[in-house]
Amino acid sequence: MLVDAHLDLAYNAINLGRDLTQTVDAGRQRVAEHTPEWIAEAGTLTTTLPEIGLHQPSIVCGTIFILPADAQTTLDGVAYATPDEAHDQAWEQLNWYKQQCAAGHLHFIDNQQALQAVQAGALPGLVLLMEGADGLRTPAELIEWHAAGLRWLGPAWQATRYAGGTGQPGPFTAAGFELLGLMQELGVALDASHLAEESFWQAIEHFNGPIAASHSNCRSLLAAAEHQDRYLSDAMIKAIIERDGVIGIALYNRMLQADWDGSKNHVNLAHVVAQIEHICQLAGNSRHVALGSDLDGGFGVEMIPAEIDRWSDLPKIGQALAAHGWQETDIANLMGQNWLRWFQTIL
Repeated sequence: MLVDAHLDLAYNAINLGRDLTQTVDAGRQRVAEHTPEWIAEAGTLTTTLPEIGLHQPSIVCGTIFILPADAQTTLDGVAYATPDEAHDQAWEQLNWYKQQCAAGHLHFIDNQQALQAVQAGALPGLVLLMEGADGLRTPAELIEWHAAGLRWLGPAWQATRYAGGTGQPGPFTAAGFELLGLMQELGVALDASHLAEESFWQAIEHFNGPIAASHSNCRSLLAAAEHQDRYLSDAMIKAIIERDGVIGIALYNRMLQADWDGSKNHVNLAHVVAQIEHICQLAGNSRHVALGSDLDGGFGVEMIPAEIDRWSDLPKIGQALAAHGWQETDIANLMGQNWLRWFQTIL
């Protein structure tokens, strides 16, 4: 079982105009021939639906990710400036996922039966994850999203109407606390990735449901990096572990090497292994760390470890762990079993 807890698939398809029904090679050729420079800056494609389907069984968390107009990096015409625009863009992404499932590219997972079917079937599974809650005009709209299959929500990317986030610190707002309460009532899990530190600790105190971090690396290994609030301190990691949560390791080179100089070959799987093993040392076991690659999340093949060319290369991480003396059971935990166990608590 291979599980990747963070892929911005709908964002790539809708906002970047990528045809994710093609192979990676075909998609790269199309980009070379047709893609405007402002989209090509997002990097070379690594992930498509056929690429995910090469590994059976597999599960990915496809995000509902929309860009605020005041983001440091935005693309023409694809950012939201009002709650209504955020709402419409979020639902457009949900509809894209539903279309891919209807077309037979993915199997939608929103309950235990669907989770079991994916483990026994040939189609990759899709768990829906909202990254940043501004697509909800009000907390009450979560009820409709839950009915549509949403089981995991991260309130922040940068700051939202609900919580402080990366680069924009702050607490949960009144609406944010209302959202947390409704999440707990409905059984929607919390994604701690991108929460500002103040918001994170408020969530630990006030939210009693399942908590995990879909794509967050270790602050203590990146002490010289910018945007320290994007990473988890050891205390935050321990808090997630104490809640029996899981932390997904992201593969963006800037989240693996603090002084990365922009060269793909200067970051390798040893940096990934270091992140993984640090969490294991804090936990005392291999049950709380997994993958949340964030591949093609605003960066491409040029900005990920040297050994990784595309999504189907993720098993190389398991091979690197084996070379470090890891046992098969522990590698299986990292590659998918930890997320699978956690999904069983939220579906």
